[in-house]
Amino acid sequence: MATRMEQIIAVLVIIAIIMSASTLYYGFTIFGELSRLTPPTLTVVGPWSGAEMDAFLPILARFEAVSGINVKYRVLRAEDLSTLLPAQFAAGTAPGDIIFMWAWWTGEQAQAGHILDVTGLVDTADFLPGTYDQITVDGKIYGGAYTGKVKPGFWYRKSFFAANNLTATNENSTWAEFATLLAGIKAVPGIVDPIVSGDSVGWPLTDITEHFLITFGGPQLQRDLISGAADWTTNPTRGIFANYLAPTLGNFSAPLAWDSTAVTSWWQGDYGLYFMGSWITGMVENATDLGIIPLPGCDALVLPADYFFIPKYTKYTAQAQELFSFLISEEAQRLQTAQGGHIATNINVPQSAYPEVDLMIVNFTKRFAILPDLDDTIGGEFQTTLWQQLRTLWVTDPVTPQALDNILAAIQAQAP
Repeated sequence: MATRMEQIIAVLVIIAIIMSASTLYYGFTIFGELSRLTPPTLTVVGPWSGAEMDAFLPILARFEAVSGINVKYRVLRAEDLSTLLPAQFAAGTAPGDIIFMWAWWTGEQAQAGHILDVTGLVDTADFLPGTYDQITVDGKIYGGAYTGKVKPGFWYRKSFFAANNLTATNENSTWAEFATLLAGIKAVPGIVDPIVSGDSVGWPLTDITEHFLITFGGPQLQRDLISGAADWTTNPTRGIFANYLAPTLGNFSAPLAWDSTAVTSWWQGDYGLYFMGSWITGMVENATDLGIIPLPGCDALVLPADYFFIPKYTKYTAQAQELFSFLISEEAQRLQTAQGGHIATNINVPQSAYPEVDLMIVNFTKRFAILPDLDDTIGGEFQTTLWQQLRTLWVTDPVTPQALDNILAAIQAQAP
């Protein structure tokens, strides 16, 4: 029979065991609760760096403030993501929870099962007509549309035109009047060429080419080239190259880096015109000095949105959906348009949100029909081939019928 001392010791041991177990249990419980209460950090992958990134980060900061969810931003351009993402998706991972990417590529990956269906998060009635067509697959939406940038025509400095007695043409002018304007610019002392050619890998040469095709072939030609219903080697496409674009190339400079050399040289007066998207308003010193010249006869413009998606492999689906909904909201797009250089796809953003020059662009755009971007919509080998062949076209002198046919045949070989 145990002594009283032994009984006391046994009781103490039992109490110690119970206390240790309780401490262990409640310690893990408290740790678990803290872990659940600590918000995750979402990663947004986008193409913007420099000034464009600086204008985007305040919108992410606003989301952090209203949601309590942390967000970090990582710069990766679509060209890099096109090679990085397939390998990561195959391994069941992704570099971010929200990824900005080409619409056509998003559609392909949605069909492969790598992208979350967000149909329930989007009310298409809140957006410009057709905005979500490019990221809708079999009736389901697989991405979001952030703000967009219109590609309205050739930009000029009002002060440059005034100083040199030049009169801007518009969509109601004649081709002869546009040719006269180019000749007038060419006669300005110190001018290098009437038009500077911005370039990187073959775009923005594509944007210029699209503008010619839309102007002289009409909006339906753009749609038919995207669908494959129109051929690059036959009329009207070939005729537009032969009769309008190729004869005008003598007024263009050689391709120059669009975001550095081209914009700097044009702004300082080496060139009179620069075809660029509306993001140029954030790249110059005084955006109120900007004017726009569309080609004569133009009645439609390209306005691509910045599309993004949620990869299937996010660890934080609910939080990523919350950020997704914020980015397509009126609030986020209103804050972004206020930064300048953006046009809202959400139709609830008021005109009062826009800086003066961007409001000018919004009102200018209302005069035209809106079309999707040709090469961004088709994508793939076609896009890179088009870039390569337009670079060839720009440096070919003279553009003989045979040279033009070779270029168009190469593009057609990769067309839809």
